[in-house]
Amino acid sequence: MIPGQSMSLGASSAVSQNGKAPRCEHLDGLAPVGAQTDNCRECRSRQDREASLVVCLTCGWVACSDESPNQHAKAHYEETDHPVAASLALGAAWRWCYVHQRLV
Repeated sequence: MIPGQSMSLGASSAVSQNGKAPRCEHLDGLAPVGAQTDNCRECRSRQDREASLVVCLTCGWVACSDESPNQHAKAHYEETDHPVAASLALGAAWRWCYVHQRLV
């Protein structure tokens, strides 16, 4: 994910599911999921310091972002092929597609 970048999706009804980002078919058919935890389990088990957290929009797995040294969110994508993750940071509203390697 792009460090320090956030994307506001706005509340307008004219805004598509992708917000202002280019269309991403990986958002199609995603059912709402809740975060399974409030921390990165991998970092916690190793007692590592985690960077910002993201949630997998397919299964709700929470992991440290690509900004962290461990990049557990990216590892989750590589293991599962779950394509889209969203920020859990307060006030952040961006989503990242690992397939397209861009904000969606």
